[in-house]
Amino acid sequence: MKTKMNSKTAAKADTYRLQRATTPEDLEMKMMHGGGAILTFGDRILVAGYYYNPNGRCYYGATYRFTTADHTCEGRVELVSISEDTFEDNGHAIAWAMAN
Repeated sequence: MKTKMNSKTAAKADTYRLQRATTPEDLEMKMMHGGGAILTFGDRILVAGYYYNPNGRCYYGATYRFTTADHTCEGRVELVSISEDTFEDNGHAIAWAMAN
């Protein structure tokens, strides 16, 4: 299942240095050291990422979707969406990811 990413999402992925295709394990290693968090939620991975912003709203939400039946830490996931807005904390970023 290969999805086509729109140009706005691709630009945000580049800004936030998000991998477009990865594994939950690799994503967790990157996010946990950068102030972010990830959660597995059904067939999706929910991300609260951190990217410094002088206005104090440094967190963004993102969602990945499993591309195979392997939903373990070594399964393949693909970036689906990134929030347009930034948030004051990782809880609000995860809430955005859950709703999207």
